Amino acid sequence: MAAEGGGKEMNEIKTQFTTREGVYKLLTHSEYSRPNRVPFNSQGSNPVKVSFVNVNDQSGNGDRICFNVGRELYFYIYKGVRKAADLSKPIDKRIYKGTQPTCHDFNPITATAESVSLLVGFSAGQVQLIDPIKKETSKLFNEERLIDKSRVTCVRWVPGSESLFLVAHSSGSMYLYNVENTCGTTAPHYQLLKQGENYAVHTCKSKSARNPLLRWTVGEGALNEFAFSPDGKFLACASQDGFLRVFGFDAAELHGTMKSYFGGLLCVCWSPDGRYIVAGGEDDLVTVWSFSDCRVIARGHGHKSWVSVVAFDHCTTSVEDGDPPAEFSGSDEEFHEQIHFGAGRDRANSSHSRLSKRNSTDSRPVSVTYRFGSVGQDTQLCLWDLTEDILFPHLPLSRTRTHTNVMSATSPPATGQTTTTTTSTTTATATTTVSTTNPSGTNGKDNGSNSSTSGNPANSLPNTLPRSNSLPHSSNPTGGSTPNSHTGSSSNSSSTKGNSIIDSAFIASGVSKFATLSLHDSRKERHEKDHKRNHSMGHISSKSSDKLNQLSSSRTAKAEAAKTLGTTLCPRMEDVPLLEPLVCKKIAHERLTVLIFLEDCLVTACQEGFVCTWARPGKVGLLSSQNNPANSPSGTVV
Repeated sequence: MAAEGGGKEMNEIKTQFTTREGVYKLLTHSEYSRPNRVPFNSQGSNPVKVSFVNVNDQSGNGDRICFNVGRELYFYIYKGVRKAADLSKPIDKRIYKGTQPTCHDFNPITATAESVSLLVGFSAGQVQLIDPIKKETSKLFNEERLIDKSRVTCVRWVPGSESLFLVAHSSGSMYLYNVENTCGTTAPHYQLLKQGENYAVHTCKSKSARNPLLRWTVGEGALNEFAFSPDGKFLACASQDGFLRVFGFDAAELHGTMKSYFGGLLCVCWSPDGRYIVAGGEDDLVTVWSFSDCRVIARGHGHKSWVSVVAFDHCTTSVEDGDPPAEFSGSDEEFHEQIHFGAGRDRANSSHSRLSKRNSTDSRPVSVTYRFGSVGQDTQLCLWDLTEDILFPHLPLSRTRTHTNVMSATSPPATGQTTTTTTSTTTATATTTVSTTNPSGTNGKDNGSNSSTSGNPANSLPNTLPRSNSLPHSSNPTGGSTPNSHTGSSSNSSSTKGNSIIDSAFIASGVSKFATLSLHDSRKERHEKDHKRNHSMGHISSKSSDKLNQLSSSRTAKAEAAKTLGTTLCPRMEDVPLLEPLVCKKIAHERLTVLIFLEDCLVTACQEGFVCTWARPGKVGLLSSQNNPANSPSGTVV
């Protein structure tokens, strides 16, 4: 990523940003918060979360929004880009004593204009079912904390169900509940149902139906977030032990795993077609994982601190092809995967399946663009494009479809050292030029010769890499080191052992060293270290004792991370494409905790308790003309 300006410009809060489809603008009149609009003192509080549901209201205002701030929970009519927010009239407001809401989720199946079912998880482990329209509290689950005493980290309705929901805790356990069952007056007794590598599923032994129906024990440490696949058949879990685990939900079978580059995984999401999973966490990266191949296909570096939320933009994700034939036209490997995974993954929309097909007459890849976003504790919003040159690396690159990085058009080129190597693609005669950076933290020293690698270990990925749409090019073709550069030259040496040692040393150096991936001078490095300390470490200190216990066992975690580094679980940095964000903007004063893509806008929220609406290009006219005639035509502060 091109280096950003320093000083005042670096700390300026952005109110608009530009992508290839146009300008996204912050709608200041559509901001939701506590009615007094006073920034919330977030020290020691749980992250602000936002949930949406549509109740199919005939008036046209069918969207409802719920968000938590500290001990408070608010429920409003969400007017989005249409009208200004009226914070004086919440439909429901609740203030809790002795515990704080941590997460919530609406059931879209049962939602009507007269009633909605909202699940709320709490810091003391309870789960509440409420109806904020009727202002009723239906049930309280785990009331006596006999099932689990730890903080609720994620709660979700099971897709397609009116009564089943899944709850994750910081203890590392998940529980399946039925709203019709009680929780009992004694602690539940469990019987092993299924066991696998670092996970186990137990049923609740009881003469009568009671909650929980199932208990999942996944990995080590907290289970930070989980997400159901679009078809509801698979479950992706992001854990504090750094592992992404994907399960077949009904059969409780492990489908695949991935390991973070460093530290825990904090967030996870699925692509709209269920083919890819993106995870983010304490390594400051976003990692793209292929469901069918069970491997990492790309990483993205743009954040300067932990990544809090990742989400796909279903409105911008697109596929364009040239009328492919009716029969499957991919490779033999893809055909095998289609048969192997097709039985468990039905596709209602044929355009989803076309994403992995290509025309057999000329071997041209389809034009694919997956757009996803991420927000982090560095207060930055990043948008990313995942294109066909990354998805189909064995095909000739379609360079005309490569998108231009917006940041590089407005910022000076980054200073630092990169090494350009030329490798041949495995199934095409064309060659691919790859620019890579070495994140080993070697203070700019060369770690080996710049010759191409002649072979790969059996458990590592091939070194043939496509060019991402925004990797920086070398500004120093002679290969000499650059003063004040914190990115050493990439070493594609014939000795793969050296690469493993470098990466292992990097893992052992800790998360504070990860800023070595950035191409900044020493002044910017000091700024980033202070920035990371203010956001990341503050987040750690504000958490309960489970976080401190995880820090005390960091030495063991580092040793385990070194074992997986260089395998398909956790490829080395030079083994997969390194993406840069199309957009990377500071949009808040406090760490960001929410990113949701809607049809006409995207929604973000920060720990101060402000929920912001960003209108998509061409979607701001109605609000500005009705509510802000004296200001600029966009109705935003530019």
